[in-house]
Amino acid sequence: MEVMRHLPFYLLTLAASGLSAQTLQPDERSFAMSHLHATRKQFLDSIADLSPAQLAFKAGPDRWSIAECAEHITLSEDLIYNVATDRVMKTPIVKRDPAVYKKIDQELVKNIIDRSHKVTAPEQLKPSNKWKSMEEMITEFKEKRNRTLDWVEKTDVDARSHVAPHPVFKDLDAYEWILLLSGHSERHTLQILEVKADPKFPKK
Repeated sequence: MEVMRHLPFYLLTLAASGLSAQTLQPDERSFAMSHLHATRKQFLDSIADLSPAQLAFKAGPDRWSIAECAEHITLSEDLIYNVATDRVMKTPIVKRDPAVYKKIDQELVKNIIDRSHKVTAPEQLKPSNKWKSMEEMITEFKEKRNRTLDWVEKTDVDARSHVAPHPVFKDLDAYEWILLLSGHSERHTLQILEVKADPKFPKK
């Protein structure tokens, strides 16, 4: 683990700042685990038993198909996880008021799925037919989500005292980046449901 490799410096930083390392609280773990499980089920249910025509359907030339939304979700699982567990944890320790960041948690989960605000995906997260089949992509998604769940359940790092900026939601700590990961899949699952609700969506 990267944090453990730099443990001497980490401890010196804590001593200099007068802070003590604190792992996630039980209610934080429980909330994140529940959210991750729920959004995994929502996503997998939304793409179950769809035909190739349904997966490829686009409501417009500038819209993503269900297959493209699913690929974007799966690509994002790995990138956001790595940001949360690696890049964010390398930032300097900051002192944060628990009352403040827990309020931010609630607002973040709500705001992520607000699809009235459109966001352009970065190039590395744009669909490019990376996987040969939906089955292969689904296997990858499940593996990555299970890894995230395992991290949330077992990590002992101080995930609330390290922050890194997000282009839309500003400074997020490592725990909030995990909530972002979960909320991001929910946001694009809602996009998949919008595609399926289109009057021209193939019946089979």
